[in-house]
Amino acid sequence: MTEKGLWCEPGRFYVDPHRPVNRAVITHGHGDHARPGHRTVLATPPTLAIMRARYGDAAGHTLQPLAYGEAIRIDGVTVSLHPAGHILGSAQVRIECAGIRVVVSGDFKRCDDPTCPPFEPVACDLFITEATFGLPVFRHPPDAEEIDRLLASLQLFPDRAHLIGVYALGKCQRLIALVRRTGYERPIYLHGALAALCSVYARHGIELGPLLPATGGARRHMAGEIVLCPPSAIADRWSRGFPEPVIGLASGWMLIRQRARQHGVELPLVISDHADWIELTQTLDDVAAPSVLVTHGGEEALVHHARGHGFRAGALSLAGYAEDGE
Repeated sequence: MTEKGLWCEPGRFYVDPHRPVNRAVITHGHGDHARPGHRTVLATPPTLAIMRARYGDAAGHTLQPLAYGEAIRIDGVTVSLHPAGHILGSAQVRIECAGIRVVVSGDFKRCDDPTCPPFEPVACDLFITEATFGLPVFRHPPDAEEIDRLLASLQLFPDRAHLIGVYALGKCQRLIALVRRTGYERPIYLHGALAALCSVYARHGIELGPLLPATGGARRHMAGEIVLCPPSAIADRWSRGFPEPVIGLASGWMLIRQRARQHGVELPLVISDHADWIELTQTLDDVAAPSVLVTHGGEEALVHHARGHGFRAGALSLAGYAEDGE
């Protein structure tokens, strides 16, 4: 570890550095992992497209795409990227040098997601795992149950707009795709901050169906419609004018009802883009790395669990990561 982030000394590169560096390997496009200003950026093609959409020319001086499963040599170190199941383009970074294999998971989840390839367990000697929801209390319900709750609310309150807070990257597109899976064909309305990244998904073959802007006087006529916006917009002036809105929020943290009440959420949707406790512990078994490092989240609980199941485990403190896309 250095002040700039996770450093691979033999390869002279960082993984998800939180300050501008000469060479960065990026796991995925969320802003707490993909920062602007690096000289050379290695990532999957969708992640590079997301970074270009968010940062323009500041995405990186040189953008180097690497497809899932392909390997590249960087100063004698072999690097490959493997699906993480978190969002479009998200990847685990496999690093091999002198016969030692390290996998940096980035953020990941194990449940099915129609907007990205599923997580792929990658054999290694050291597995560095996130633990955003690394406590036994976090056992997320099936996504389909939460989508059914949203659609049931639409039927129960046809005279009210359903204003759902979602993160712009990943959660927005996933929720749309999950709703479409049920056969819902009506337009879904978007806050302007969500449109650009939905377009990136569409360019990468993710069908999201009809999307319309939630703007101006048209809001008065959105009773019975699904309207998606960033969580911060719910309490903003933008949210005024919708007919008696049902306020919802899609997040793994909605499992904690007090969080929902604090944010005035009437319809909490427990939909997470991170692994829950069951998925985290199952992943340790599936990867079967003898050594495990746990970062950003419930480190102590997962470290304790791992040690109790025969893994050499410890906590790795990585600064600069937030709850982006939870």
